Amino acid sequence: MEVTALCIRLLMTVLLLLIVQVDFSCSQTADEAFPQVVPNRQQHFEHDTIEVSCEGLEGLTGWRVMKKIKDKDVQTCIHEWTKSTGPCKITNAYQTSDSGQYWCEMGVKKSNIINITVTDGSVILESPVHPVTQGDAVTLYCKNKTISSNITAEFSKNGHVMESRSTGNLTIESFSTSNEGLYTCKISGVESRGSWLTVRAAPSSHHAPQLSLLLGIGLGVLALLLLLVVVLLACRKRQPNIRDTTTASDSCQSSSSPQTVSEEASEAAPIYSEATYALVTKPKKKKDDESLHHPVYHTLSLGMD
Repeated sequence: MEVTALCIRLLMTVLLLLIVQVDFSCSQTADEAFPQVVPNRQQHFEHDTIEVSCEGLEGLTGWRVMKKIKDKDVQTCIHEWTKSTGPCKITNAYQTSDSGQYWCEMGVKKSNIINITVTDGSVILESPVHPVTQGDAVTLYCKNKTISSNITAEFSKNGHVMESRSTGNLTIESFSTSNEGLYTCKISGVESRGSWLTVRAAPSSHHAPQLSLLLGIGLGVLALLLLLVVVLLACRKRQPNIRDTTTASDSCQSSSSPQTVSEEASEAAPIYSEATYALVTKPKKKKDDESLHHPVYHTLSLGMD
């Protein structure tokens, strides 16, 4: 019973890991075709540190981060080709050399493109690098390079003022296609550069059938494994009984066999006894025959030589 319980716990653990893996795959699918950026925003101040990474994209390593700067040719983010795989870390960003399009490449594989804007101004709009999932909430922050508190920001979309916020941020609930556009913000008359916000379909509707299929297959496999374990355990429990029965039968036969053999041997074997000696005298025929006065001994045997 303890072995059965252990097997059941093990199978349940495998099922749980399968569910977690499927959930993790679904959660990663939305961003797997895009490079990752730290910090996660489109706009950056000059001299900021920016890291662009493709590691883990589609579960692979060895990607190269590529970039296309305005009026320049496509090049690797890391200038040396032999060292250009892995994350690209920009330690001192500049508007002229680091603003542009970034993507990942490995052989013929290529990811989607993201935009990074480096500005020499004092105001930036913090918005997500990747498209916003439909139905999600997104918060925009208007940030001043020198002032961090008591900021009143004015947010605009496609050149039209949306509203002003004393908190310096604006949250859009349930982002949809109607919210797509070019966003900017302004602090004390200083306006940021524009950032495009786009929407993408929620991954749940696309991956729900796959999730159900994977879970169904996993449950079926686990059920078969559990049945196999139970059958094997049942067979192992029956084997000792069969061996005990066979051993008992053999011991009974072995205990009775010597007696039978002994009895048969005693019936078939001839009975021998020790030799018996007797004194035999012959009657006298002649008185003058002295030899007749001497006894003669004969050996009689009841057995066979």
